[in-house]
Amino acid sequence: MRQEKLISITDKNFGKEVIQSDLPVLVDFWAPWCSPCRTVGPVVKEVAKEYRGRIKVGKMNVAENLQVSSIFEIRSLPTLILFKDGKAVKKVAGALPEIRLKAMIDESIQSP
Repeated sequence: MRQEKLISITDKNFGKEVIQSDLPVLVDFWAPWCSPCRTVGPVVKEVAKEYRGRIKVGKMNVAENLQVSSIFEIRSLPTLILFKDGKAVKKVAGALPEIRLKAMIDESIQSP
């Protein structure tokens, strides 16, 4: 079964795609009007390709999905949250360079 590189995460599928996932999940909280989000987008896409099979990577449009965004107190865009075993383990706001994002993922998925 070939997994899609980037998944679209919504309020409706968040539980299934993120909380119940067997793999760690990186969620990119973004909005179409957010300029730094457009900068981070290609980095997130590259990470999805490079880590395929080890983590899931999804994007959540906060303008369309207010419930989950509110629960995780998304106040700045973009915000990237890494979930492991259904729990948020790392949260970073702002445009993150690819090397720092990869370091954050590696550190989180290697720890028990």
